[in-house]
Amino acid sequence: MAGRTDCHLRRKSTLRLGLLAAFLVVAADQLSKFWVRAALLGERGIIMVNDYFNIVSAWNTGVSFSMFDGYGLWGIIGLSLLAAAIIGYLLYWMAHEKDRLLCVALGCIVGGALGNVIDRVRLGAVFDFLDVHVGVHHWPAFNVADSFICAGAAAIVVHSLIVRARMEKEA
Repeated sequence: MAGRTDCHLRRKSTLRLGLLAAFLVVAADQLSKFWVRAALLGERGIIMVNDYFNIVSAWNTGVSFSMFDGYGLWGIIGLSLLAAAIIGYLLYWMAHEKDRLLCVALGCIVGGALGNVIDRVRLGAVFDFLDVHVGVHHWPAFNVADSFICAGAAAIVVHSLIVRARMEKEA
């Protein structure tokens, strides 16, 4: 019985860690978007930082890299519902996960998705402002939420490769 209680307590603390990560990502995302729009960019549409990086004002009504752009209100509702379903699944996974790193990675994805859903519902589009480019070739503009979603996904992939390598080594 004690072992089961220890496992439950560990899962609970791991879930809290993932939820804390999600909260911090949402806060960082929303604060950065507010600061860039209100204080940094103001009326300017672009700030050229260096030869490879700009701060821009870009509105994304679609999903990643503006896919499914231009569907109006139904696009906002549909994409928000899809994001909510994915967030729900990731929260379920977090609630049953024992590994702290994996919970933080899931929290980063959840927080990033929530940050973008907040924009989509509140503003009708996601505000993107980070513009990386080489010459005239630009990566699609992105934001802090997108960065954490990618970092969380990368951490999950690396974690699965490490776990797989351990399992193969033990076998």
